[in-house]
Amino acid sequence: MLNNLLSGVKTVAISGHIRPDGDCIGSCIGLYQYLKKQYPHILADVYLEEFRPVFRFLNGAEEILHEIKEDIVYDLFIALDCGDKDRLGFSAELFDRARHTFCVDHHISNQAFADTNYIFPEASSTSELVYRLIEGTAISKETAEALFLGIVHDTGAFQYSCTAPETMEAAAALMRTGIDASRIIEETFYQKTYGQNRILGKALLDSKLFMNGKCIAAALTQKEMEAFGVTAQDVEGVASHLRNTKGAELVIFLYEIAPEEYKVSLRSSDKVDVSVLARQFGGGGHKKASGFRMMGSPEEMIRKVTDEAQKQMGAPIQTEKKGLGIAEEK
Repeated sequence: MLNNLLSGVKTVAISGHIRPDGDCIGSCIGLYQYLKKQYPHILADVYLEEFRPVFRFLNGAEEILHEIKEDIVYDLFIALDCGDKDRLGFSAELFDRARHTFCVDHHISNQAFADTNYIFPEASSTSELVYRLIEGTAISKETAEALFLGIVHDTGAFQYSCTAPETMEAAAALMRTGIDASRIIEETFYQKTYGQNRILGKALLDSKLFMNGKCIAAALTQKEMEAFGVTAQDVEGVASHLRNTKGAELVIFLYEIAPEEYKVSLRSSDKVDVSVLARQFGGGGHKKASGFRMMGSPEEMIRKVTDEAQKQMGAPIQTEKKGLGIAEEK
């Protein structure tokens, strides 16, 4: 498929979603490195928002563009790890102008918004899908390093249920190129800055249980994040950490991105499909990891999400007992 799409193409733009995470960055840089090696006659550019310094070791990271450099029309725009056009952010302008568009994604909420789409919600990551597209061809160490990083981050270092035998096979093939897999996992997934550990502690300390202990929720305001010297990029792993709480089938983590506007991250076990919950509030994502934005107070948002979650589970609507962090039936 990829070879056919690239036939006759002279210019390619690659981009991913706003606030890029490991899979978004890994898939974009991995594909970019592949095009540079296998299609040297094609001019390829990567457009992404600024991202965490921990990912800057990837070869090609310094070449990523953070703004549109000129009034250019690309022959092909490739959207990676992005569920809809709006989540492309500033690069959506280039998507609209491109002569042809191609989307590679694993979000179940993706509605196939490009001209050509390669969407497999069961895949562990977009980086794994990029690997599938180039499997059987020469893969450089630079490409392998980026794709391996992306797979690691969207599988929780191969811990999450999205990790399939095919995922491990892809990771093994990438490791055979000679990448330092253990360093990638340790330094980009497990290691945290002092500020990240402190804000995680704050979120855990202030968290509360709802739905008779089946839901754990935590919220951070802009003022609190500023006091701890962290940004939105630094709280990326908090929701996943909360998911480790025994007995919790739903995680709600909120952080303020503008006055009274919150980014809401949802995580779940098998009993709650958070992609359905997120779509109800204008967002999207995966069955076990989704998100959306909402205006209002954290308390009101938590109430709305838990009400919808309990409807999905067929359970009585419950609320938190004030000041106790436990739930009771209405």
